[in-house]
Amino acid sequence: MPVVTLYWNELERMVGSDRKKILERLPMLGCDIERVFEDRIDVEFFPNRPDLYSVEGVARALRGFLDIEFGYRNYSVKSGNWKIYVDSSVDKIRPRIVGCIVKHVNVDEDILRSIIQIQEDLHWTIGRNRRKMAIGIHDLSRVHFPLRYTTVKGDFSFVPLDFRKEMSVSEILRDHPKGKEYSFILEGFNDYPMIIDAKDEVISFPPIINAEKTRVREGTSDLFIDVTGFDKNVDRALKILTAMFSDRGGTIESVEIIYPERNEVTPDMSPERLEVNRKEIESLLGLKLDDDEIKLALGRMRYGFEFRNDRIEVLVPPYRADIMHPWDVIEDIAIGYGYDRIHPRYPSTQGIGREHEWNYWRDAVREIMLGLGFTEVITFTLTNKRMLYQYMNREGKEWEDFVPLMHPLTEDHTIIRTDILPKLIELLRYNKHEAMPQMIFEVGDVVVGTRNRLRLGACITHARANFSEIRSFVQAVMHELDLEWEAKRSDDGIFIRGRGADIFVGKKKVGGFGEVSPDVLERFEITMPVSGFELDLSLLFDTGLVI
Repeated sequence: MPVVTLYWNELERMVGSDRKKILERLPMLGCDIERVFEDRIDVEFFPNRPDLYSVEGVARALRGFLDIEFGYRNYSVKSGNWKIYVDSSVDKIRPRIVGCIVKHVNVDEDILRSIIQIQEDLHWTIGRNRRKMAIGIHDLSRVHFPLRYTTVKGDFSFVPLDFRKEMSVSEILRDHPKGKEYSFILEGFNDYPMIIDAKDEVISFPPIINAEKTRVREGTSDLFIDVTGFDKNVDRALKILTAMFSDRGGTIESVEIIYPERNEVTPDMSPERLEVNRKEIESLLGLKLDDDEIKLALGRMRYGFEFRNDRIEVLVPPYRADIMHPWDVIEDIAIGYGYDRIHPRYPSTQGIGREHEWNYWRDAVREIMLGLGFTEVITFTLTNKRMLYQYMNREGKEWEDFVPLMHPLTEDHTIIRTDILPKLIELLRYNKHEAMPQMIFEVGDVVVGTRNRLRLGACITHARANFSEIRSFVQAVMHELDLEWEAKRSDDGIFIRGRGADIFVGKKKVGGFGEVSPDVLERFEITMPVSGFELDLSLLFDTGLVI
């Protein structure tokens, strides 16, 4: 989930409140405060609230939540004489483009930092790592309208951002850092999308890189924003950016998009209207709220509203990309009312509870690992086939081995993990500059085929990590579980051939251990040796081997 850095000097000024009150109330909006520093805080927001990926968005939400501002805010868009002509050649590559003009924003260090942060967070979340949507923000004084959104061949050249010399499109995809990172999006195409101005100069090569000539610097006062892609997320991103710059005091002007078969004016900052049923509010929340309480809750969450007997017509702010159903509004009513004011109560149905067997053994194994000197970690249960199989020298079939997600938010989170060890190796990658040795473990759920399993995974990394060392830890764990076991040669590609073993209890294979193969480590850019093991605890429970 995106972690947004908010600087106190900006946040306090834009909210109109002090940090003590902000720290107290911010988590009630639905976020986690990760770290608090003297000059800033790091806040983790859910992917469903992309409007909060900037200090402007957070300040806007807090002003309502803290009763500093109330209700719906209209965002005015002046009619502008700015045109983009779309060529039909982009239809099969990246067919949609929208844009807007922002004037009198006066970019300083704070705004520039905010621009960079929200761009990257929107690219990662609703943009699906730029595949579905990509943003370009340009210095308007260097852009000559009208623009053409068209395609070019691989030998077409321009000066990309952060470079001083011209590069061809093929060279950018091969040699430019952003080209190498995002070239997969345009893989298989011989024509490439390009935004070109009236002087035949390149503005942007979406979704890869902007041109150096339109770089936004401190002192820039007017901006041109383009968003390209495929679906409604293109419009959602533009609306979020429009609201952000409008909150900064910028004047917004529209851009006319001229397709071969139609014309369109963007951005459209008119609200969506939803009807909310009062009975549904009471049913879902378990609360009986009067009109004034509902009005206060909606106003705090920056909605407009009109009461019509048992129904409420709600005006949804254009930047709220997450509101797709009346129930989403009802959830916001609960937030605006205050989760801290909702008192817990015992269910009316009586029952007798007991600890789940898995939880008992989870705690027992955790105690063993901590006693052996390991540090517990918790990794994401979502991952992707590349990391889980390709990087690990393994193969897997959909539904037979792993469960895919129907609507993944990012390219990195497309399936549910089937093993813990790959996630631990991935974690070592991000901690490779920390002190050695590193000894980490996790006890958690995986899904193999369509069945949940409980696994224990552990990793060690230091200059002399080896097979014998990890075997000794496996021996210690099995001894504490009072299990007789044996090791047999493993063909698992994650381990060095001849330095990996399968763990058998009786005739049942319950895990494996060994030294991680150098080619696996190379893919994660890990230079130290790594050894690890994984044990399927649920197999032991299911077979009655652990009592």
